[in-house]
Amino acid sequence: MGSISTVEAKAALRRDIRARLAAMDEQARLAQDRVLFDAFLALPQVQQAQTLFVFYGVGTEPHTAALIEKLISLGKTVCLPRMLPGHLMDVLVYDPARPLVQNKFGLWEPEVTCPALGPEQIDLVLVPALCYDRHNYRLGMGGGYYDRWLEHYHGTTVGLCRAALLLDRLPAEPHDRPVDLVVSA
Repeated sequence: MGSISTVEAKAALRRDIRARLAAMDEQARLAQDRVLFDAFLALPQVQQAQTLFVFYGVGTEPHTAALIEKLISLGKTVCLPRMLPGHLMDVLVYDPARPLVQNKFGLWEPEVTCPALGPEQIDLVLVPALCYDRHNYRLGMGGGYYDRWLEHYHGTTVGLCRAALLLDRLPAEPHDRPVDLVVSA
């Protein structure tokens, strides 16, 4: 029997990680979120960054709404993704005075009229993932949106990972790039 492909291995791992996340107690996940956010905010790279590109967590992802509020209260410019056709995305400045809109994937995005920033205008990216490994590689949702965008980004990248989901090694493809730092709790 032949070996399993990297794509198949990632798909199987996504199913496993999603099941593990779904089985976690919601209150325990939210408490873990707070610990992850405190550790993220304590990073010197975050403290020095003025413009941060973060994700708006949904489902079992870290619920970043509170983190976004905190970053704004610290005077930071916060940007959120807006998904585009072709597995591409824009990075739009978040304005707390304007409502977010839900896209076809159930993700919350800034209105299309919010200013877009290029990769060179962003100091730090908080990269979403189902999990990370000890070499800072991530297992994303599988759409490739962040992989494509990060190809053009040369600033600091950070991931958040629940300690139970920090794996020894993830299957990787040539286009996969590790983040600079993984915050785990």
